[in-house]
Amino acid sequence: MKVEIAPSILAANFACLGEEIQAVEQGGATLLHVDVMDGHFVPNLTIGVPVVRSLRKATRLTLDVHLMIENPDRYVEAFAEAGADMISVHQEATPHLDRVLGMIREMGREVGVVINPATPVSTLSEVLDKVDYVLVMSVNPGFGGQKFIPEAVGKIRQLKELRARYNDGFRIEVDGGIGPENVSEVVRAGAELLVAGTSIFHTPDPAEAVRRLKHLASEALAQKV
Repeated sequence: MKVEIAPSILAANFACLGEEIQAVEQGGATLLHVDVMDGHFVPNLTIGVPVVRSLRKATRLTLDVHLMIENPDRYVEAFAEAGADMISVHQEATPHLDRVLGMIREMGREVGVVINPATPVSTLSEVLDKVDYVLVMSVNPGFGGQKFIPEAVGKIRQLKELRARYNDGFRIEVDGGIGPENVSEVVRAGAELLVAGTSIFHTPDPAEAVRRLKHLASEALAQKV
């Protein structure tokens, strides 16, 4: 099992985004988490296709694009063409989840599904064999800097148990309130992709913040063995 850190640019300083990205690259980040919000599915507006296109030109990091939008089927192709490597959609955002996941697959991108804090893992029973990763929201989506919801740990454990039935066919990602104080807990529960924003970009040294999270994750993995 390999744990990867995905800095969330929602928390970055957009006035010097290029430098911020370079810093987390130097720290050893392998993914860049990109939160796309439409002001409808969640009460905030963030970035769209042009920013993803610019990010693709600026970095070789894997672009992990998280669509917090209504009608994601209308936009999947545009984000894929803009350079997204991974695209995740919310279980709650569309009545045609199977169709949307299939669209992402057809575009040749990694396929992800997301569940909000109040959504049970059982709602994913019909799609777990169709995804590459499941993203567990550990805050209510819409804004950065929120407090970690501890019940997310139980969901990660449930998904880890379910994953065994699918020959370890999907990875588990967690997003929201992730920092040094809870990295070990979520990794021991089974999370492999850790999205962190405030705990990286709101520090004096984002590169060192990434290194610290990676170190804590490695220690937690060693404890599991």
